[in-house]
Amino acid sequence: MFRKPNHIRQPQRLIAGLAFGLAALTAMTATEARAQDFNPNATIVYYDAAGNENLDPADAQAASSFSQEAMLALYDPLIRLTDAGDPAPGLAESWSVNDDLTTLTLKLRQNVTFHDGSPFNADVAKRNFERFIALGTRASGTVVEAVRGIAGIDVLGPHEIRLTLKAPNGQMLYHLGGVAGMMASTASLTEGAYAATFKPIGAGPYKIKSFAANERTVFSRNDTYWGGIEGRPAGFEHHYVPDGRARMNALRSGQGNIALIEPRQIAEAKQAGFAVLINEKNSVWTTYVNLSRTQNVGNLKVRQAMMYAVDRQALADALSYGSSKPTVQLFASGSPAFDPALEKIYSFDQNKARQLLTEAGHKDGVEILMLLLNIGEYRPIAEAYQAMLAEVGIKVKFDIVDASMFPAFRRPPTRADILMARWGGRPDPLQVFQELIGTGGSFNPVGVATPEIDALIDKARRMTPDNPERVKLLRQIGRLGVEYGSNIPLMTRSNVYAFRPNCMTGLTPYLPMGDDRFNDVKIGAKCK
Repeated sequence: MFRKPNHIRQPQRLIAGLAFGLAALTAMTATEARAQDFNPNATIVYYDAAGNENLDPADAQAASSFSQEAMLALYDPLIRLTDAGDPAPGLAESWSVNDDLTTLTLKLRQNVTFHDGSPFNADVAKRNFERFIALGTRASGTVVEAVRGIAGIDVLGPHEIRLTLKAPNGQMLYHLGGVAGMMASTASLTEGAYAATFKPIGAGPYKIKSFAANERTVFSRNDTYWGGIEGRPAGFEHHYVPDGRARMNALRSGQGNIALIEPRQIAEAKQAGFAVLINEKNSVWTTYVNLSRTQNVGNLKVRQAMMYAVDRQALADALSYGSSKPTVQLFASGSPAFDPALEKIYSFDQNKARQLLTEAGHKDGVEILMLLLNIGEYRPIAEAYQAMLAEVGIKVKFDIVDASMFPAFRRPPTRADILMARWGGRPDPLQVFQELIGTGGSFNPVGVATPEIDALIDKARRMTPDNPERVKLLRQIGRLGVEYGSNIPLMTRSNVYAFRPNCMTGLTPYLPMGDDRFNDVKIGAKCK
């Protein structure tokens, strides 16, 4: 039953915001005391497996949770999600909602300036929302999902804004902690500016020096950042290098001082004297399914055959090098939406897979086209996956494309039957279901496996995130998603980093996204 939360719980949220602020102040004091331990003149030079076509928060590619380091460094969102994914103060210092969850009032942080020196205020926040809304379906599905429910935007004062919603919505705080809450300067919001023509001017801890699409983003420290600069490096460089060997070589040669490495390179990195950091994430390797392909994966029995055909434990053992676990669901075991019982539904059973294919009318096998992203880490997993499916008669052919082309799977005309990819998770488990298995989801090309999924998603949207009934609904949706093969997960995944010992601190697991935040990473004073 829907809970009316805010006349009672609103003060608790305000107190939580104050507690967060006190904690931040304490942390800042501790940072100042350790300032001599860090080198503020150094630059983080990071070699990553994903890049950015542009730096527009509204663009579809920008919504990928695996191209977010640059976005998070450049733009401050209204809500600062904690490492665990809980809403906390960002550019909005506090907030309140009415009893039926149809208005959200945000009190904005004062004395904040963008990188061009212009002030952040309620008028600028309103203009950012108006731009997101005006873009319509040109914007990413993540942005569309956040703003399509907004009925009105009212400026209540210089630093106070109210969002009136079309229907009860308990998710807005989570939305405003991602790209839909990333605020840009008025100078960025010129008429028609979008994607490559959008000027990336934010209010985050780093500001743009240069940008080369899908190649390199170079930042300098924002010395007027409202959150302080103590211990923060002078610069941050984000390099897009899809080949894992090239990233490791950049680290070995000293071109970079930190790199995202592939799990198979863990032993090599350690032997070379690098420190290895494994950040466990609310993230999985999974298969997005095009339900419109009725001749193969649109058939439930074919999807169920795929679920039975994969030896997930063997995949994890052979390809993750200790960094992954087998799973059939979309959440880490620490998530409230994780249901241990679901792991028992689909055991590895090739005979069952063959039987289901026969029942689906494919006694002699079935052909499936997989969109494969051209990232070094993907190929061995895809090939092992391909081999396992072939053993039961599911013949997978690869259509290899650049990583930036992943929207081709979901945008008309939809391309391929399946897309195997790493899913970076979302702060709100309900948003995961909305994007991956609900009708109109940003990673779900066509339809829904069963109408009950949509009905439960709609019901859960009308509950506050801390409502215990909501967790029950999330588990019901998760069970339907697994039973109907709406998405076919393979194994969990972690971010694995390599760097010289004693060189990097503050790179904690950031569960709201597939990427981790580099905003608070510091470089050791004795780093060589």
